[in-house]
Amino acid sequence: MAKVTALNVNGKKLQVDADSATSLLSVLRNDLGLTGSKYGCGEGECGACTVLIDGLPTKSCIMPVGRIAARQITTIEGLEKDGRLHAVQEAFLKADAMQCAYCTSGMIMASVGLLSKNPHPSRNEIVKGMNGNVCRCGTYQRIVAAIESVGK
Repeated sequence: MAKVTALNVNGKKLQVDADSATSLLSVLRNDLGLTGSKYGCGEGECGACTVLIDGLPTKSCIMPVGRIAARQITTIEGLEKDGRLHAVQEAFLKADAMQCAYCTSGMIMASVGLLSKNPHPSRNEIVKGMNGNVCRCGTYQRIVAAIESVGK
């Protein structure tokens, strides 16, 4: 099996030694120590593992690292800049859009991807864009409110 020796993560080229069939989530968490992306279902259905690949929300638990080795990967850890949280992170805090927070990093990453494509989404566009990200605590109304506040 082919090996992946480097990844572009959060604006840095990082050295890895991973089998190309290994999931991106496993490499991020186990090899690079980036634990913000969570393992939820392992099937790409819950969204807890969502990261951005070239700006697009991607379920990292089902993405073989060999398919994205040369692309730009952004994790929740990469959103903060110069000690300041991303606007979506701030909005989630202000809207109290988390309860247990297990889904939060995936929700935020999906939101950032959505807002980069559509900076002013309607409520329906937000709901559709966030489909595939599950919050077991049911804070969906606060999540939508947080995204709406950034999109205004």
